[in-house]
Amino acid sequence: MSYVGRFAPSPTGLLHAGSLVATLASFLDARAHAGQWLVRIEDVDTPRCVTGADLQILAQLQACGMVSDAPVLWQSQRLAAYENALQSLIHQGFAYPCACSRKDIEAAQAFAGRSRPRHSAAIYPGTCRQGLQGKPARAWRLNVQAVIEHFKLPTPLVWHDRRLGLQSQDVAAEVGDFVLRRADGLWAYQLAVVVDDTAQAVSDVVRGQDLADNTARQIVLQQALGLPTPRYLHTPLVLGDNGEKLSKQNGARAVDVRDPLLALNAAASCLGLPAFKAIRELETQSYLAHWLALQPN
Repeated sequence: MSYVGRFAPSPTGLLHAGSLVATLASFLDARAHAGQWLVRIEDVDTPRCVTGADLQILAQLQACGMVSDAPVLWQSQRLAAYENALQSLIHQGFAYPCACSRKDIEAAQAFAGRSRPRHSAAIYPGTCRQGLQGKPARAWRLNVQAVIEHFKLPTPLVWHDRRLGLQSQDVAAEVGDFVLRRADGLWAYQLAVVVDDTAQAVSDVVRGQDLADNTARQIVLQQALGLPTPRYLHTPLVLGDNGEKLSKQNGARAVDVRDPLLALNAAASCLGLPAFKAIRELETQSYLAHWLALQPN
């Protein structure tokens, strides 16, 4: 299988130190495997997207010596593909409409004596799985248990991460029936990313460890849609002064590309790599050998 990797930023702000770590890792992994490196702009969550951030991100990448090997793909131009995927899931009986609000879900969980973990969404209890009971539909959800039973998937679902090793999650119990299309009509991240990874023939997903928890859901969706499962590698997180993941939401500063080498060397340090003397070293065989030496598999 030929190697195709990708970096898929959301234009809700510019690249910061944490996102640059994942960018550099995905770029080096593609180059080390003599593969293609693609860029995809994940802009389906339009209310959170910042005008012009997509082009500024591409400029940041270029300043750091990382340019997509194929034309950049914008998810906002892929809406018909997501609709086709949803219709396929509906036709197979794997998706159903949901009338529940977030407040409804949290109330149902509280009634069942379950508390919502910090920074986590409440687990959907399957209220609308058997019908809407006269309420108007708000969103569409994947019937996770139906997919698991139809394809005889193991519970918990087990997969291998190239850095973290063996991983597992009971998607039905720990996540529940997750959203495919939101109540506001926008496409959910899980569906869009699975459809686009296949459309771009992505063989290897290299991304931040904060996204590792999404992997099991995406594997279930891949099975339901008859799509291949890429290999996964999740990179170390960069933490802020408060000990939490550095992110746009907690005010992470944009990478200053006036000195791209300084920014790249900070990212390289987080990955356990030696410092660059020049940006052109990103693609030298000696530096790529450093990257491969750090990967368990």
